[in-house]
Amino acid sequence: MRVLSVVHGPTVPGGVFDQVVEAAGNELERWVVPLGGAPQPPESYDAVMVFGGAMHPDQDEHFGWLEREATFLRNALEEDVPVVGVCLGAQMLARAAGAWVAPARSAEIGWFEVELTPEGRADPVLGVLPPRTEAFQWHHYTFGIPDGGTELARSEVCTQGVRLGRRAWGLQFHAEVTLPMVQSWVAEDSNELPVAAEAFLAETEARIEGWNELGRKLCAAFLETASR
Repeated sequence: MRVLSVVHGPTVPGGVFDQVVEAAGNELERWVVPLGGAPQPPESYDAVMVFGGAMHPDQDEHFGWLEREATFLRNALEEDVPVVGVCLGAQMLARAAGAWVAPARSAEIGWFEVELTPEGRADPVLGVLPPRTEAFQWHHYTFGIPDGGTELARSEVCTQGVRLGRRAWGLQFHAEVTLPMVQSWVAEDSNELPVAAEAFLAETEARIEGWNELGRKLCAAFLETASR
């Protein structure tokens, strides 16, 4: 498979998702959107993965490239290209599909319970997760369910998973994150943490191995669905 990994900076790569793609022998191409350039048309790829970033999905006045990314994702949806978006990537996917994006009623930074909806438990991608799980999160924004979309997972604060059409998924939680990624985010934005950095990292170190196993299963399920 030819897979495009869409990223927004050096500390927000594809994590275990990129690892799964490459370990399976697939071709992985990266588009670092803020650096400019452009990928091939979305229909050139067998799957597209879109990851997180420190910016928000409606900050076009500060990040002029956001609309360029939204246009690419809009075209991917129109061409029925399999897409998975994570955190900012999910928000951008919702924006591309015409849904609202806005600040959540509270930030979720750390480990929060996510529960699958009945549709989520039956979903070929999110259904590989337990019905309830403690998921790693780092976000201030959320998004609406696009027309024709299906909510697949929720937390107490907001939607955590959505399916758009047949082959596009948005995940608000960070299924891709690795320990080095979290360490870099803490170093950059320790002022956002709900607890002391040492406690935050200790909890993450204790949880990350099991979380990465679930992330790998989720990405493998996405690639399996995309290959059909």
